[in-house]
Amino acid sequence: MSRIGNKPITIPAGVTVNVNGSEVSVKGPKGELKNTFNADIKIAVEGTEILVTRPTDNKEHRSLHGLTRTLIANMVEGVTNGFTKELEVNGVGYRVQKQGKDLVMNLGYSHQVIMTEQPGLTIEVPSPNKIIISGADKQQVGQFAAEVREKRPPEPYKGKGIKYVGEYIRRKEGKAAKGAKK
Repeated sequence: MSRIGNKPITIPAGVTVNVNGSEVSVKGPKGELKNTFNADIKIAVEGTEILVTRPTDNKEHRSLHGLTRTLIANMVEGVTNGFTKELEVNGVGYRVQKQGKDLVMNLGYSHQVIMTEQPGLTIEVPSPNKIIISGADKQQVGQFAAEVREKRPPEPYKGKGIKYVGEYIRRKEGKAAKGAKK
């Protein structure tokens, strides 16, 4: 029995939810999100709550039940509060800046790495070593943050690179430290 799937989703004030068969659209102060779900899972709006139910207890329906409920809850959360990912840039000479809609990064390569802001996302650079990505769609925010991090992932010896704020980088000792122990 899915405990997450059975929990009703409360709709905050200022948010409208439209269910058209298996398509759900959520509109709020931060934007509008649409998604299509499996037709077997029933989605109903009752008053200020969204209820997600499954037709049977077979494995596929049990799996989709909690997933559908969580995705709809993330849509509601996204249009009310939004989602953010913060990235930190560590390294000598590594810095980022925003030029118009572009994120320009100096990451130790012979060239600058330029990434363009996607529609639905906002990029802020409060300092030369910090990036804040925010938007209404949780998946889009996480994907773009992963693509930025991919340009120079943190390395284990000095910790240089782009990492999420709060991410733990497992450090290794270099070969000089290894030889000194003998």
